Amino acid sequence: MFVSTAYAQTAAPAGGGGDMLVQFLPLILIFVVFYFLLIRPQQKKMKEHKAMLSAIRRGDRVVTGGGIIGVVTKVGTDDEITVEIAENVRVRCLRSTVNLVLAKTEPAGKSGGDAAPATEGEAKPADTTAAGGIGKLFGRK
Repeated sequence: MFVSTAYAQTAAPAGGGGDMLVQFLPLILIFVVFYFLLIRPQQKKMKEHKAMLSAIRRGDRVVTGGGIIGVVTKVGTDDEITVEIAENVRVRCLRSTVNLVLAKTEPAGKSGGDAAPATEGEAKPADTTAAGGIGKLFGRK
């Protein structure tokens, strides 16, 4: 009673390769957009951060992952640095926990001024200008 008569229909052509491309085109486009807007910039940022961490040297002002600001007093051979956060207060931390280098010291060979190089026991004075996002946040140029 409710069953209708089935009519024979012709089968679709077997060569449906064009239809397959049309079906996957939106997925391919989404992946391309994600790559250029998310994946590639994040990889670039990670590469820059890794280069910044490898360039840390004594006298640099750094911000750690916990928000502690200090001056690097010793760079170990492994993944460890010593940061002075107050006068005669030094903490050892991992190099990978450094989020930002606020002020970089200039190497002894590149300084054109009459400043004397730092001796073994004292650190070079850091620049007062802050580079990066924190300096912009507080209005420094």
